[in-house]
Amino acid sequence: MDYEEALLAITGAGQFFEIVDAKINGIEMKVFKNTPSCLGDLFANAAQHANEIAVVYEDERVSYETLMKRADAFADLLANHYGVQKGDRVAIAMRNLPEWIEAYIATLNIGAIATLINGWWQRDEIEYALGDATPKVLIADTERAKRSLAPASERGVPIVVVRSTPADDLGELRRFDPATWETKPYKKPVMDPDDEATILYTSGTTGFPKGALSTHRAIMNAVYANGARAQMSTLRYPPKQPSQWPTSFILAVPLFHVTGCVSVLLSSLITNSKLVLMHRWDPDVALAIIEEEHITHFIGVPTMSWDMLESPNFTKTDTSSLLSMGGGGSAVPPELIKRIANGIKNGRPGFGYGMTETNSYGPQIGDDEALQYPKSAGRSLPIVEIAILDPMGEKVPVGERGEICFKGATVIKEYWNKPEANAKTFVDGFLRSGDIGHLDENGLVYVDDRIKDMVIRGGENVYCAEVESAIYEYPAVYEAAVFGLPHPRLGEEVAASIYLKEGSKVSPQEISSFLSKKIASYKIPTKLYIESDPLPRGATGKIQKRELRDRHVD
Repeated sequence: MDYEEALLAITGAGQFFEIVDAKINGIEMKVFKNTPSCLGDLFANAAQHANEIAVVYEDERVSYETLMKRADAFADLLANHYGVQKGDRVAIAMRNLPEWIEAYIATLNIGAIATLINGWWQRDEIEYALGDATPKVLIADTERAKRSLAPASERGVPIVVVRSTPADDLGELRRFDPATWETKPYKKPVMDPDDEATILYTSGTTGFPKGALSTHRAIMNAVYANGARAQMSTLRYPPKQPSQWPTSFILAVPLFHVTGCVSVLLSSLITNSKLVLMHRWDPDVALAIIEEEHITHFIGVPTMSWDMLESPNFTKTDTSSLLSMGGGGSAVPPELIKRIANGIKNGRPGFGYGMTETNSYGPQIGDDEALQYPKSAGRSLPIVEIAILDPMGEKVPVGERGEICFKGATVIKEYWNKPEANAKTFVDGFLRSGDIGHLDENGLVYVDDRIKDMVIRGGENVYCAEVESAIYEYPAVYEAAVFGLPHPRLGEEVAASIYLKEGSKVSPQEISSFLSKKIASYKIPTKLYIESDPLPRGATGKIQKRELRDRHVD
């Protein structure tokens, strides 16, 4: 079955994932007809599976009934004790814990806006977010509560602490245990699909991050898009053998990131599945969880898939329950797609290209198509239009490079309190991604580079992603980043930082010789650095090229 046939079979008239035309805020787009009107309806549907396991965290197993009861405890606390109303912000700052999920559900059930604080942030970043979002209350675990004490006090934001012990030095902060709280009724407001639901902070490479403000409609359409695409994949590429295990997910990425929150958590809740939370990333722990819990879906950043495939324990672990392995968040080396396809017995590779600003949804590719077009990000369902635009906002011909732009149901409403950024980013209904790419004759999207990462060497444009892809083909390379350095004659010269796989020893000259057989000479880095430590990454896992550039400027 080809793509168009599968699309019609899954999203045509009368189907569960039927797609229809709509006009939202003056913009014509396509949406899923049957989405719940708000996330609260999704949670109510999940609650009907009371006895099923919803969340596993270390030795804790939480049923859907218990999860929703604890969420009601949080909702009572927020609405009746802190006066949180529809449209207020509630900040959540903690590692991947059941309480994170419960607080998130509670916030949305009372019509407030869940404001997700990066759990890796330090004082200045937390202070910025609290000042930017002005939340009514901050819910945090002990570690993040301590980091937030001063900025929250200065901003007048009360802190509610979960998972605390008497030994924790938390002063007069409220300690809260939803399991022991005597919950009283609280008011659930009437919700509209276009009501504001979440603020997720983008990583940003300069200055403080921007808060991406999303609606219930946008999030629900992203969740449905992931489900529809999964069913299309099953039609086109049936499983190698029928699964004997119910659908389940492992959460290896943070819940405060869009992949963890939308692609993993909400996909798990809407399918009434089991979600296993990881305390921190460890490939061997992840493999053990996959075997013990019979995990069917792994979604993470590409490095995580590499880590598991490279682990000595991979071949010793039963991964036969896995139906899909992949994710997104950064460029996917073609070799990784092959390794996944050959490495997991019954599953297939699956990757996507999305942004915080699209609720993680965008082009997707997987299965045999990923092997056929390993350098492509895939294609999007009709609910998101993807256009390649030139600097004047005009569409470029097939095959030509331009800025990748998104329009459609999953795109955020705006950046919170950032009118200048909104004016630059949202143009004529399109979200400008800041990424350079092109479309091929089959409608497949290719992400060629970040606009700001392009190196202009003596008038020649060098696309960093292309050079990085070639470097990744060298077997000893674990991480690679290509960037420009100032050059007195050429303007810029191409440079690369490389971190090798454990135990590998390679000289820059050997890599240059290898690249000379792969790419044009002007694209080969003239400055090549073998780094002694892993390459620096930002909050969303993207390599921080600015830091590398500053490190190596003469």
